[in-house]
Amino acid sequence: MTINSVLTAFRLLELIAEVEKVGLTALSRTAELPKGSVQRYLLTLKEAGWITETPDPPVQWQLTSRGFSVCKNAGSPSDIRQIAMPHLNNLQLMTTETVHLAVPDSRDVVLIERLDTSHPLRAFLPIGDRNPMHASATGLAIMSRYSDDRIEDYISQGLVQVTEKTITDPDVLRAKIDKVRELGYSTNDRGLSDGICSTGAAIVDAEGKPIASVSVSGPSSRLSPDRLNEYGPKAAAAARAISSEVCRLGPI
Repeated sequence: MTINSVLTAFRLLELIAEVEKVGLTALSRTAELPKGSVQRYLLTLKEAGWITETPDPPVQWQLTSRGFSVCKNAGSPSDIRQIAMPHLNNLQLMTTETVHLAVPDSRDVVLIERLDTSHPLRAFLPIGDRNPMHASATGLAIMSRYSDDRIEDYISQGLVQVTEKTITDPDVLRAKIDKVRELGYSTNDRGLSDGICSTGAAIVDAEGKPIASVSVSGPSSRLSPDRLNEYGPKAAAAARAISSEVCRLGPI
């Protein structure tokens, strides 16, 4: 197997993970590959235990639990999750809203932990969900710890629109990041999900590098601007406590 074929197989896995379930035709179109080639990759990935077909027609492909079993022992995400859990629990108890823990990955943030609220109306993102940094409270918090040059590089690659409220104007994003730096926490008004607001704060290592972020999320009917500014400092306090433990324990 060549390097290119390995990269293609991983790319197909990522595409399946993004949509959870997908048919051969749609996957072939998105990957810009012939259906016959994609079918061979899919059968190989199935034989390896990474994907499987849905039980009911029309046939679609979805990930198995193999990815979770392999990745659960990955160094940084699992370690930061273990350190963060007590603080996430406390934050969830204080706010009674959904609490998320995410880590940066290139231009995205990836959700690695979620503590659900008991409210019937709540925010929900699946574990492993990947979202653009500028569209989420966790991502904005991480970006606030980036240098201006890194932020300009991010902006130069385009600001994708996720909802009608997503920040897509570079000047607005720059002003938003400046505000996050001033306050110590981010707020996101329906920029990632319609009807969902959130506030977040960055977790940093001993060098001040953002390695994760924590957020409090809920429906806009409950998380008004005043409530976000009440929960923001709580998220920031949780992030500082986690950061302190990270620094005390050393590199992860």
